[in-house]
Amino acid sequence: MTESVHLIEALDARVERRSERREFFKTALGAAAVTAAGATALSFSSSAAAQTITDADVLNFALNLEYLEAQFYSYAAYGTGLDNSLLSGIGTQGAVRGGRQVNFTDPIVRQYAREIAQDEIAHVKFLRTALGTSAAVAQPVIDVSVSPTSAFSVAAQAAGLVPAGTAFDPYASDEAFLLGAFIFEDVGVTAYKGAAPLLTSKAYLEAAAGLLAVEAYHAAIVRTTLYGKGIATPSLRTSADAISKARDSLDGGGANTTIFGTNDIDQGISSYSATPINLATTQAAVTVSNIVPLDSNGVAYSRSASQVLNIVYLTSGAASAGGFYPNGMNGNIKTSTAAA
Repeated sequence: MTESVHLIEALDARVERRSERREFFKTALGAAAVTAAGATALSFSSSAAAQTITDADVLNFALNLEYLEAQFYSYAAYGTGLDNSLLSGIGTQGAVRGGRQVNFTDPIVRQYAREIAQDEIAHVKFLRTALGTSAAVAQPVIDVSVSPTSAFSVAAQAAGLVPAGTAFDPYASDEAFLLGAFIFEDVGVTAYKGAAPLLTSKAYLEAAAGLLAVEAYHAAIVRTTLYGKGIATPSLRTSADAISKARDSLDGGGANTTIFGTNDIDQGISSYSATPINLATTQAAVTVSNIVPLDSNGVAYSRSASQVLNIVYLTSGAASAGGFYPNGMNGNIKTSTAAA
């Protein structure tokens, strides 16, 4: 049996499993489907103001983020974006700027990209089904293009990956793709954890926990692969650490350091241990992996909606658009406050 036949059978099996999971969630959540009128309201606090939001608002905020991830991975893995049937909804529907298939040379990275792409597409479908056609927001304008002023390039310039005014192309190679994914992959994990306490429906809380777990798997894949490749190519590791530092400068979560164990809302993939470690009887300070960013209790970090928006809008100031969302997100959660 040829490799292509094996691949087709494997992808068919994954699609079947996802269809089964979607049917389960449709049955479990159908009776409790969130609508703009029926959801329970709660207070959403930021450093500057408070607004009343619903479970639907929280899920739509997540849907905006999933649109971005699904489009990037879909283009990178397959050269095509989401089907147009998955883009309509409340608010102004926008197009995707840029995006193309990566010419992967590492078969492992290629398979990771395909798997993650399928997962992210499934997330979009699931959230749209859970919200219903009357409540789901449309995809806003999303920028995953390649130019000196594109979102990826601005983020890479801020991290020092490329000089000012220079384009960063996340589709140019396996390594560039991984760094592009790392720019926002960790953000999804902290966003879901930060949003979980805002949900009043137990069914949606359980669903959000499941989505968070998948995003954490994805982040770990990207972080582990970058660190592994960074053994032979140290610039990959230092570039990932620089991206983490740049994210911290946007969300106000604290100055990024490389001291292992430091409480930092965003951590790179490597940690510098200042404590001498015996290496073949030689005392030395060493750089070690930091695949899972955790606090001192071994717990993953949370980000507020405003902090997430600061990162994807690529600004530490108050904003309602920018970066990966040139015209802003759709829905009621779309404006950030200045990072503290």
